[in-house]
Amino acid sequence: MTQSKDTAIVYQGEPGANSHLACLHAFPDMTPVACHTFEDAIAAVQSGTARLAMIPIENSVSGRVADIHHLLPESSLYIVGEHFERIRHQLLALPKAKLEDLKTVHSHTMALGQCRVTMRDMGLQAVPEADTAMSARMVKESGDLTMSALSTALSAEIYGLQIIRRDVEDAEHNTTRFVILADEPQKVEHGKSLVLTTFIFNVRNVPAALYKAMGGFATNGINMTKLESYQLGGSFNATMFYADIEGHPDDRSVQLAMEELEFYTEEVRVLGTYPASPFREALKVQADAAQNATQDAKRT
Repeated sequence: MTQSKDTAIVYQGEPGANSHLACLHAFPDMTPVACHTFEDAIAAVQSGTARLAMIPIENSVSGRVADIHHLLPESSLYIVGEHFERIRHQLLALPKAKLEDLKTVHSHTMALGQCRVTMRDMGLQAVPEADTAMSARMVKESGDLTMSALSTALSAEIYGLQIIRRDVEDAEHNTTRFVILADEPQKVEHGKSLVLTTFIFNVRNVPAALYKAMGGFATNGINMTKLESYQLGGSFNATMFYADIEGHPDDRSVQLAMEELEFYTEEVRVLGTYPASPFREALKVQADAAQNATQDAKRT
């Protein structure tokens, strides 16, 4: 990696992957750098060879990305932003291939799942691979007119493939949420715009501990947008929780909720406080408008 720390943003995957597109869209002035694994991407920021990392955390169709909830707490990095990328899968093949020639479709497991209905209707055999862009490269290198790949339009440009059918994802809302990681936390003013705080915690081994720990957020009017659990150390007894809330740690309501949370937990660690994506703010405005319209309809 020869780029300077100030201009490099790393992602997992090969050139042309959706994470590559996310970097280009969110940080057009930075240089995206491909890493083989999530661990490699995180290590690049830890070592100072990259300024930021773009890491997918969940998808609106497939759910959370495996391993990320384990890697983030152990990384010592901080979440400094979020980005929502609309996922558009293109069916790619060699320039001389025809649709009727195709027999197999190669891609990441999540991409294949997101196009399952369309691929089944086309009669293509799904073949899981490690990465969407890598699958495009495999098709190019194979020279096999019966092979196809689910990847991005950027992959088609990079590897010299044709887009034989566009936007083959089953769900139009297919969107991936990425978190942006840095080696230092971001200072965010509260009270001016929508702010998110992400933290992890594990509750004490007492009855109704989770219920009681969450009570402070309800009583203080804090919107919790995400709460997920995952196991620690292969044990079914040790459970860690990952949470996103709307609010800043300096807000009095958040302080009260976190104080109550800490009373029922063994560990609480904030992974980052950062501005909400414009995509999230737009969804919030739409939801508020729909709720107001429903209330107005009930009054009439």
